[in-house]
Amino acid sequence: MSAPNPYQDSGDYQWGPPQSPGTPEYSGGYGYPHTVPGYGYPQTLPAVPGAAGGAPIAPAAAGAPGAPGMTMLSLGDITVLQDSIVTPAGMLPLKGAVWNVTDMSRTDEKIPTAGVVLAVIFAIFCLLGLFFLLMKEKVTTGFIQVSVSSGGRHHTTMIPAAGPQTIQWVMGQVNYARSLSV
Repeated sequence: MSAPNPYQDSGDYQWGPPQSPGTPEYSGGYGYPHTVPGYGYPQTLPAVPGAAGGAPIAPAAAGAPGAPGMTMLSLGDITVLQDSIVTPAGMLPLKGAVWNVTDMSRTDEKIPTAGVVLAVIFAIFCLLGLFFLLMKEKVTTGFIQVSVSSGGRHHTTMIPAAGPQTIQWVMGQVNYARSLSV
């Protein structure tokens, strides 16, 4: 075993595609230090020429002239304005947006723990305790997935299902968003 290791890093071989000059060195996890625009901490507004001292101008209030629009509805992290859709990945045009809803929730019916305990306790004293096994409770678990595609972009959000009626609420909101997208 005196042969040199053919897999040893000699220092001159670089993994991945060639880097252009001025590209910072890789320093850790996926996407770091190069972050995707639209994610992370809020960025400072760019200076507007003609403003006093080049100070940034705050965005106009919703519904004001020149504002992007007033909030029509929100589903998870998707917000629908009068003329656009705001997601964490950026703004999408409202006109022509395609909305999809997938119900990934389920409702199970089971005997609660209290019913089993009471059935055991009262079954010892009298046979009427078996009626506690007729107690049922419905438990809804899962999520409702809402997806929107517009302007070549796609965004999906998950809304937790609080009960069997949650899908009807989400479908009502999405149908309203679909009517605004026409």
